[in-house]
Amino acid sequence: MGSSSPAPFAEIGKKAKDLLNKDYIFDHKFTLTMLSTAGTEFVATGLKKDDFFFGDISTLYKGQNTIVDLKIDSHSSVSTKVTVKNLMPSAKAVISFKIPDHKSGKLDVQYVHPHATLNSSIGLNPTPLLDLSATIGSKNVYLGGEVSFDTASSSLTKYNAGIGFNNQDISAALILEDKGESLRATYVHTVNQTTSFGAELIRRFSNYNNIFTVGSSHSLDPLTVVKTRFSDSGKAGMVVQREWRPKSHITFSAEYDSKAVTSSPRLGLALALKP
Repeated sequence: MGSSSPAPFAEIGKKAKDLLNKDYIFDHKFTLTMLSTAGTEFVATGLKKDDFFFGDISTLYKGQNTIVDLKIDSHSSVSTKVTVKNLMPSAKAVISFKIPDHKSGKLDVQYVHPHATLNSSIGLNPTPLLDLSATIGSKNVYLGGEVSFDTASSSLTKYNAGIGFNNQDISAALILEDKGESLRATYVHTVNQTTSFGAELIRRFSNYNNIFTVGSSHSLDPLTVVKTRFSDSGKAGMVVQREWRPKSHITFSAEYDSKAVTSSPRLGLALALKP
């Protein structure tokens, strides 16, 4: 993306989403990342959710203009993603598919202009799902929209619109989503290099329900980050992440629901190793 280009539509409100949701994992997760001398990255991931265990092994190769990502999961499913950069000036293409699902193939194309970005996606099957999103503006202020069209039913399955504002200290967004049924407003204020505060308000027009969440992130020291979040539904969450060696983290998550007094707090532990 150019330094002055607007972010893709999916990036609108992302800072608040990361502040309020990223690293809140209430399961047990283990990730091991290794790099070969040729630059190929190997990643093994295991996830224990309730009484079930899921795992996958992936390899990532980065060439000058090509990225190949291959993943095999515990269900014997093979996922492949090939990214070709500089397919044409300011454009890249991504083709992805999963074996044995022969209908999972998809082609994505992204084009970046100094004052606009365009993302398109089409399923590689007889009745594909078409996705199109675009933003116009600058890296500081931009607006855009996205639509999805299902050729099988000849109907629009998604249409959203939003506007985003970003500068060094503030990130704000207003997004009309769920086919116009919801309005989401987000705000993040970066106080300094160690502390950030954020809030999110979702208004559902169908039942006039509001969902309000606030959160924070604070670095206790260069190796330890503490995050908190509170919602008007009575839930309070916390994350403590410690970098105990370069690029290796241990993360503890907890959430308490004041309206579910008979239930135990949700707890999670994630360990990421990168030798």
